Amino acid sequence: MILSIILALRLVLAAPLSAAPPGFFPPEPAATDDSYDDADQGGEDSESESDNATAVDPIFGPSLRYTGDLSDAELARKWRDDLHSLGSVSIGFAEQGRLINAAQLPDDPAWIRQRSDLAWGAQETVESLATSFRAVHTQFPDSVPARLSHIGAKDGGYLRPHKSHQSGRAADIAFFYKKDVVPGGRGRRDRFIDPVRSWALVRALITQTDVQVILMDRGIQDVLRNYALEAGEDRAWLGRIFRNGKASLVQHARKHRDHFHARFFAPRSQELGRRLAPLLAERADQNVVVHRVKRGQTLGAIAHVYATSVSAILKANHLHKTFLSLDQRLQIPLLHKPCNRWPIPPAVVVPARCLPPSESATAAL
Repeated sequence: MILSIILALRLVLAAPLSAAPPGFFPPEPAATDDSYDDADQGGEDSESESDNATAVDPIFGPSLRYTGDLSDAELARKWRDDLHSLGSVSIGFAEQGRLINAAQLPDDPAWIRQRSDLAWGAQETVESLATSFRAVHTQFPDSVPARLSHIGAKDGGYLRPHKSHQSGRAADIAFFYKKDVVPGGRGRRDRFIDPVRSWALVRALITQTDVQVILMDRGIQDVLRNYALEAGEDRAWLGRIFRNGKASLVQHARKHRDHFHARFFAPRSQELGRRLAPLLAERADQNVVVHRVKRGQTLGAIAHVYATSVSAILKANHLHKTFLSLDQRLQIPLLHKPCNRWPIPPAVVVPARCLPPSESATAAL
């Protein structure tokens, strides 16, 4: 009954989003590889990451106005005069975006932040991680805490060596290990993963948060799926999670043997980013454009094109050296002209959570 009411309310509240602003251009194709620090080893890895592909299909039809409490006029006023009151704003894509008013995952007995300065994200992302970590801590109070590697920088954007993690909706999370001993080396870790707590964490993400996709090595997927079957989980439900092709909630990603990557829906933060895109140039501190590095380009040449400075680009992208990578996305502060070319993602519609039959029946009561 409650679920039916919620579905009905979502449909009633559905409303079209604002039209694309003048100067809008379609976003560039999403990057397919994301290199970043390995959660345990500090090396580079790669993952399939795209905001244009959703692991599960939306079921609610028209896009919902997740910021329906704000008129266009009130939103513009807050943007000019009371930016903090808007809360977190996720702009652009995971691999081509940035953050405003980021939230930081706080200290807590349920988790460890390996880099507190990289524990910033959209408010919904932080809340989802806290919910999942605390669920595991409640189930296993004597366990070591969950370990968060990265979400992103305080203002989002490019974070070497990541390609995604730019808009505050992605997080790298370590697995739990048997006897809490982290194995050395960079080989396969299937035998060392503690499937009990690791599955509890993945299950909490799937059933208690609006996670969009989870990326991990296929060998680790097999360990978790086999354990879940032995623990009595519904086989068809697990099939939707692990073995449903491109529609699987958990997808294979190369070299994800000691951690996994979770990307979340952050509907309010994302819609704020869509609606505020035409207003970015109205604030000098947010007048920034994204640039994709092409072959042979240098920071000096890029700075000249945008009439800005190398030092401003370095600061905006947390860079200490001028070395650039092909296809790297950079935030370019525009010092002398307005920004009107930020990529605007499609409207976000959060699908129903992928619940097992027993929990789906309970939610419907």
